[in-house]
This record gives sequence, C-alpha cells and structure tokens, in this order.
Amino acid sequence: MTRKVLPGRPYPMGATYDGAGVNFALYSEHGTEVELCLFADERTVAELECIRLRERTAFVWHGYVPGLQPGQVYGYRVDGAYEPEQGHRFNRSKLLLDPYARAVAGQVDWKAPVFGYRVGDPHADLSFSDDDDVRGALRGVVIDPRFEWGGDDLLRTPLHRSVIYEVHVKGFTMRHPDVPPELRGTYAGFAQPKVIEHLQKLGVTAVELLPVHEIVDEGHLIDKGLRNYWGYNTINYFSPARRYASAKDVNGVLREFKEMVKALHSGGIEVILDVVYNHTAEGNELGPTLSFRGIDNLVYYRLVPGQPRYYMNFTGTGNSLDARQPPVLKLIMDSLRYWVTDMHVDGFRFDLASTLAREHHGVDRLGSFFDAIHQDPVLSTVKLIAEPWDIGQGGYQVGNFPILWAEWNDRYRDTVRRYWRGDMGQMAELGYRLTGSSDLYQDDGRHPYASINFIVAHDGFTLHDLVRYNNKHNEANGEANRDGTDHNLSANYGAEGETDDPTINAVRDRQQRNFIATLLLSQGVPMLCAGDELSRRQGGNNNAYAQDNEISWVDWTLDERRQSLLAFTRRVIELREQHPVLRRRRYFLGRAIRGSDVRDLTWLRPDGHEMSDDEWEAGWNRSLGVLLGGGVLGEVDEAGELLEDDTLLLLLNAHSGAIDFKLPGEATDRWEVLLYTACQDTGGEPHAAKSMLKLENRSLMLLRLSG
Repeated sequence: MTRKVLPGRPYPMGATYDGAGVNFALYSEHGTEVELCLFADERTVAELECIRLRERTAFVWHGYVPGLQPGQVYGYRVDGAYEPEQGHRFNRSKLLLDPYARAVAGQVDWKAPVFGYRVGDPHADLSFSDDDDVRGALRGVVIDPRFEWGGDDLLRTPLHRSVIYEVHVKGFTMRHPDVPPELRGTYAGFAQPKVIEHLQKLGVTAVELLPVHEIVDEGHLIDKGLRNYWGYNTINYFSPARRYASAKDVNGVLREFKEMVKALHSGGIEVILDVVYNHTAEGNELGPTLSFRGIDNLVYYRLVPGQPRYYMNFTGTGNSLDARQPPVLKLIMDSLRYWVTDMHVDGFRFDLASTLAREHHGVDRLGSFFDAIHQDPVLSTVKLIAEPWDIGQGGYQVGNFPILWAEWNDRYRDTVRRYWRGDMGQMAELGYRLTGSSDLYQDDGRHPYASINFIVAHDGFTLHDLVRYNNKHNEANGEANRDGTDHNLSANYGAEGETDDPTINAVRDRQQRNFIATLLLSQGVPMLCAGDELSRRQGGNNNAYAQDNEISWVDWTLDERRQSLLAFTRRVIELREQHPVLRRRRYFLGRAIRGSDVRDLTWLRPDGHEMSDDEWEAGWNRSLGVLLGGGVLGEVDEAGELLEDDTLLLLLNAHSGAIDFKLPGEATDRWEVLLYTACQDTGGEPHAAKSMLKLENRSLMLLRLSG
C-alpha cells in the first residue's frame, strides 16, 4: 500500500500525532533527499514502506501522513554527498534515528554495518559502505503524550534551601529489600513508597538523576561483558532511557517516568536531570552513523577548521555538538523545554557545560547558549547547574558562568579534602569555601547558593572509599587499572583498603562524619552522593562507569556503623533546616547584626580570640572556630517574615592530636553542644559545654548559644 502524503508543516520538529495522522519534520541543510521509512512494529526490521518527503521549508523536510497512530515505528534515510574531507557523511544505506523522537525502538547491533565506511578498509572513514544496517539501527516511535498529572507541577524549592542527592535510577533500588524484585532498577522502583520515605527522612529536597536520556552502550564495553552504567553516552535528547523501565511498550516507558516524577513531587522531592548536550554517542570520524552524523554532519558537530574530516573533541568522547548552529541550539532548547513542560522535571545539571558555551574556541559567558536560556520564559525559571569545565583549552570555568547559574564547585571539594587530610596552608582557602565562595561568585552578582558544594560525586571514590584508599583499584573495568584519575586527594588513615582494626576504623568513621558535617554546615548548596549516608563502598574503584553490578549498586544492609552514619547524616540535615544562618541567601559582611553587638561572622583561634590577618594568611594552623552571629539576619522567609536565629559556633580540628578550645565571650555556660563528630551518639538533645573544650583529633563540633 502506498500511503497518501500531504505537505504537512515544518513545525513542530519530530513526529507529532494530532488525532488523525502524524506530521513529520526533520532538519537537514545539506541533504538532497529524505525518505521516511515506516515499520510494522518495534520488532520488525523489514521496512513496511518508504515515503519520500518532498516538502522543504527553511531546510526542514516535512510531510503529513493521515491515518498513522501512536506506536508507529519510523526512521529516516537521508541522501547527499559522502565527502568526509568536506565534512559531509550522508549515506542512505544507513537508517537514522530522528533527533526529536520522543521514544526509541531497537538496539544498536555492533555486528551490523552501522558504520558509514567499510570497517578494516585501508582508507578507513574515507571509504564508503553501502551495506544496509536496518537490522542493527535505532528507530523512532510516535507517542501519545496524554497523561493525567492530577495537579502536579514544579515544586520550585528555593535553591538556598535545597539539599541535592546525586543518584543513579537503577543502582539506587537494585538491592532495595522493600522494592518488588520485578521493579528493582526501574523508574517504577524509584517511585516506591519506601524509597521516597528514605529520601524524606534523610531530608534531601531534590534528586539529581544521572543521565536518563536514551543511551548507547559502546561496542568495546559489550565485547568485555560490560555496559555504560553511568549513561554519559546519549543518542537522543527527548526519550527516557528504556533500560530503566519495567514497562515493555514505549508509551508505558513514558508513563512510568512521569509516574516517578509525580510520586517524587508528592513526597516533596524535586527532580533534576543530569543532561549531556555536549556530545553524542556517535564518537569521532571512526564512529557509527546512527542519527545526527547521517542527517547533517556539518551542522550538528563541531569540525576541525580547515580539516572537517575530523571532530573538535572538547569532551574526551570523540565529538562535540555545535551549539553555535541555530538548528542545534534550537534542538537543545526544545529538548529542555520538553522535559520541563511535558515531563515536569525541576531543573538540569549540564555535563561539561563549558563545551556548550564555546563560541569560536574559547568559552564565552555572553554566548548564544546563555542568551537562549536566559531569555526563555520557561527555562530561565528552573534550576540551572553547570559542570563548569571541559577538557579543551580554556575549558576550566569555575566561577565564570553568568547569573541564574549555579556551579559544581570543585574548589570546595579539593579544599575540604585537603583540610581534613591535614594539609598545611589551607586556612584562607577554607574560609572562602565554608562561607559560600564569595571570591568566585559575589562579583558576578550571584549569591552563596551559586556554589554547589560536594565532597564526592559519581565520578571518583565513594565517601567510604575516600578515607580507606590512596590508590585506585579499577581492575574490573578491563583497562589494567589505567583509567580513572590518580588525583583523588584521599588519605587512607592507617592502612590501604578495608581493615578489622577498631582504632583505624574509628578514625575513618569520624572522617566520614567530618566530611558530611562540613558539607552540610557550609554556606551554599550541599550535594550528597547517593549511598554515602550508608557508607557505600566500591572496593576502591574510582571510575565505576561500566560497572552495572554490585560494585556500583547501593547496599541497603545496615549494620551498627552504617546505621550510625545514616542517623548522623539525618541529624546534620535537620540542623541545617532548623537554622537559617547555615543557609543564608546573602554573603557574610563581617558587620554587627541589627539589634546585637555580635558580628555576623568571626574567625576564632583555639584560645577564643579573633584570628589576626597575619595568622589567617599564614595558614599554618589546622584548627579554627567560626562564630555565626545570631539575631535578626537581615533576610526574610518565603512568607515575608524577618529571619532570626541563634548564634552558632563551628569548631574544626584537623590536627592528628587533640586540642583545647576556649569558648568565646563571658557567658560560656550558655553554650550547648549540638553535634560532635568524635561521638557516634549524635543524640537529638543538646548538652551544656564547658568553657574549655577538648576537641579530639580530626573532629568537628557545632554549638549553640542559648538563652
């Protein structure tokens, strides 16, 4: 049967069902012919029919096919020049995935001829393969977008009140005893009441999901029996990854993702997506032709000037999307808006965000990517978090992103690790990191919550391993332990790896509490890595990107030590929520608080006196006190009421020995201990402090001035 094809419209992009048929629209500036290929179902690889799209408006090829329904499987074949040395890699023998597909069918079969060139040919990618790859290609699926949200909307938790939890959808529930086995590792499993209850009791306000856009597992991983567990290998920016769904049909996958978001919102938890718009799964010139490359390579990718056969590689993955190109920028913006308006996500963390901000070669904070985000009435109001670096020259841009943006602050991570390791000369740097990193963000008109503070993230040691290993142990990755970074700023505190020595373990457990307390009591936005509150371990693997197994999955077995750490983490998050002075919207000024003779911030020596400028800059000491003045804070809450708080005192001792610390002021009998990392029993009740305190080696204490 030959279907009737109407001209249709060049918008919206992708495949859009209107109740009577489907409109198809695909951008290809340099293509000379576009065919729409229809398939009977997701499992059938034989094309049912191929339809030439004859309408072309502003380089958008479009057509409307009456009678098509949701569930229709389709792909494209795009003809044009195959001239790699000119940047063109069209090959109509390769079935291509629609970049705007809302759902994906099929799997990449690396044994199929998915490469546009003849693999093994001495001319490599300059050769041409006319072998059809339909049996190993990805295809799009027309969706039915209807869903009953029941009043659900974005939560819009203020960033300064946020506690972010970086988490992998699958790894979080694969070993959870209260999740039904058939739902473990899925969106539906993540939405289970006991899972959400854990997040609520912990006190986090948002989950930051590792990539959930459709993912391709690299061929070299499959050959080793591994897969891309983290998911930073995106092939489509509109479709939820099917690997995390219990549903088998594509509309079921969409519903399951939406149900997860709805359930998390009902529990007061925001959803932030880690998104990878900097590169795609097609790799460099020797990579496969799956989608963008075959649709219009010269438009979608940044190619080497003067040598367009090759790809600019700011990402370490072989290619970089070219966000300077209007259709590519539009693709990114359309995708982001889709996830907010249709999928109800609350914000985004942009992987290697510097790549998106590059204009010619350098990163431009006034570039078109930022302009597009900032003027957008939808995207400018959600949470925008940058990983402010890439691997290209000038790619490290911590502190340089514009207003509206928060940033992963690796200077916070490195400084706090060095301090608790016992390194000398950290005081001046530590002062900035504890108080919101004003040296990085204040001059840009931003606030302390521009700093996303973290100690560990998915990439690197877990918190448990950080205090047990100096050396990486990545042998399971199959790369002879050559992968992963050697610069973890870790310290094993007594012995490499696990030990039964109670003395060594006591110090290590204390260090975990020190890191968690420091993170949650610092100004800025804390980000916990999932499972660190449970002392999650990876056996020293600091690059578990390919470990979709028990190395990476969260272990929910709670012995006494793990239960203690969980209780401690809950307690510190509770204190952060109770005391607005710990999550200020404005930077400290070092001036007296209104109605009080106490300054908002004072740095103290162990003898109770204020640190001098010379002592501060010398940085020889490894112990200090941070006095946070109470009273009226000069800020209002969401209801417009003036915020008030108690005066708090944070004491830190990174020495290998105990120190005596004299409490400041005359009324030393009014100080109460709220938290002490040298004591596993966090309790919930404060207890009176003596005027002279003994801080154990490598310990932290938080006190409150009562009355």
